[in-house]
Amino acid sequence: MINRRGLLTFLKAQFSAFMGGIIDILTMIFCTEVLGLHYTLSIAVGGVVGAIVNFSINRNWTFKLKGQRYRTVDAQLIRFFVVVGGSILLKSAGTFGLTESLGMDYRLSRILTDIVVSLGFNYTLQKHWVFVPVRSSDAIRRRSRDSRDML
Repeated sequence: MINRRGLLTFLKAQFSAFMGGIIDILTMIFCTEVLGLHYTLSIAVGGVVGAIVNFSINRNWTFKLKGQRYRTVDAQLIRFFVVVGGSILLKSAGTFGLTESLGMDYRLSRILTDIVVSLGFNYTLQKHWVFVPVRSSDAIRRRSRDSRDML
């Protein structure tokens, strides 16, 4: 059976990733083609710009549930940029690997790498680590007490 709320969250996250990705890739192409930066450096620049778009959409729409408490924006940003750092490294390495070893155009290898990194790395960490609701202190105490009672 399909969990509708989970599916809706996944679709929202994919929309957010798509919007951030479009900004990311356009920035990468601009930096490479117009500014003359090496494509791996352009990936980093585009990644930061796209991340700002992605974070804003995810924080305010994708992962926001009514009635839930979340970490402060500072705490979420720290976690988010850890994920972005890993994502940029994976995208740079994957794009470089496909481009240099298979002779692919860097734009195509970037898109293929993005799909894998977005679904397997970014979405998972954002959902379960960056934008996860904070448990209330009552729920934490209850869980702790229940764990002690089981022993």
